[in-house]
Amino acid sequence: MSVFKSLEKISDTIWEIPASYKEGMRVPARIYGTEKLIQEMDEGVYEQITNVATLPGITKYALCMPDGHFGYGFPIGGVAAMDIAEGGVISPGGIGFDINCGMRLVVTNLTYHEVKPHLKKIVDRLYERVPAGVGSTGFVKLSRSEFRKVVEQGAKWCVEHDYGWEQDLELIEENGCIQGADASKISDKAIDRGVNQIGTLGSGNHYLEIQVAHKQHILDPEIAKIYGITQPDQVVIMFHCGSRGFGHQVATDYLQTFLKVMESKYGIKILDRELACAPFNSPEGQAYFSAMKCGLNMSFVNRQVILHRIREVFSEIFGRSAEDLGMEMVYDVAHNTAKLEQHIIDGKNRTLLVHRKGSTRAFGPNMPDLPERYKNVGQPVIIGGSMETGSYLLAGVSSGAQSFFSTAHGSGRTMSRTKARKMYRGETLQKDMEKRGIYVRSTSWAGLAEEAGDAYKNIDDVIQATELAGLCKPVVRFTPIGNIKG
Repeated sequence: MSVFKSLEKISDTIWEIPASYKEGMRVPARIYGTEKLIQEMDEGVYEQITNVATLPGITKYALCMPDGHFGYGFPIGGVAAMDIAEGGVISPGGIGFDINCGMRLVVTNLTYHEVKPHLKKIVDRLYERVPAGVGSTGFVKLSRSEFRKVVEQGAKWCVEHDYGWEQDLELIEENGCIQGADASKISDKAIDRGVNQIGTLGSGNHYLEIQVAHKQHILDPEIAKIYGITQPDQVVIMFHCGSRGFGHQVATDYLQTFLKVMESKYGIKILDRELACAPFNSPEGQAYFSAMKCGLNMSFVNRQVILHRIREVFSEIFGRSAEDLGMEMVYDVAHNTAKLEQHIIDGKNRTLLVHRKGSTRAFGPNMPDLPERYKNVGQPVIIGGSMETGSYLLAGVSSGAQSFFSTAHGSGRTMSRTKARKMYRGETLQKDMEKRGIYVRSTSWAGLAEEAGDAYKNIDDVIQATELAGLCKPVVRFTPIGNIKG
């Protein structure tokens, strides 16, 4: 039976596959999206999210966000909350290899008019200062023992070593350091892969982008002002990167561990070996949780050092301090995590391990863990589009409880990287973008071709679906003017 025929329309933006669709499903699978987005999703997404619905301890629904596309184990855009009191599991496939791949947004008090004459110099210098591409290494030199301390301490290590401001920490999810990270649970190979990668973008869909908030795209001026968008044509910097090879190795190590013990020791049978898992409260589950937290912290450190380099570049080019340029953070939000959170389920407060794979946390107003300045309006949510189109700043809303306060994380691919390389030429794409006012630098023409705008879903369609579904509220749409791609 085709999975599409099993889709039940719950609302204009919520579609459900019943638990009866596949043997072993413990809960229904829900997919968020308009009818247009639903029709465009490949069938593999539906197969993966219904497989997720079979995992032990899963609560309410297996969810897929509007940017959902085929991934490893979970679809990218997949969300699953496991009740740890009911034998809930932890699964690296529900977190991702690039642990805490995430977004950071920084404002300036500069306008497009002020930045435009310097744009090429800014992008070129950032390209030099923030290494991108496969195998890139950063300027922070650490011993292996020092690196182990860094991944336990997170972004506060950066502030203590003059790679950030004290007030930055308040504006990072988990204040830049998730508690309980234990570097003794990390392999030497993971340390070797990560020790030289702090302050680097990496490759693929990771980027550093100069953007403009045009007047007509400031959609909620009141919330925008609270978030730091205070004038038309204001220039901001958005970047997207994660824990690089370090996080990849942590996931790889524990996938192998889980495959060895999952069935033999815990009697867990799964439909897809990419969903390898272990009970959260098992020794193996706890070891991975502690190791994964090191991946989260490494990524916070990585983005903090990149921010330090961005502030340096702007300060040099404009001859003013970063403070004088108003280069304050809006927020740093993680994708690719599993975190213990309190959620109300059927009227009861329950502790759930929420897996977000290519999904953004989107806490509503007055929730714990929000910076005081954002308590009344909800968490800033950063959703990146393609390098040719635009990106969004949104706000978490109370109705987001339906998805464990989770939302989309980007546009979502519609085309494989191989197909994009065959359809587009990086050199041609760069020239076309420059004609349209977007100056881009990339480490390879093939890599640039992979990131062509048409290889992604329409960002406006994705944002419309998240808003109509009540997952978050659009605040500002940003237009790209400069971009660095890995």
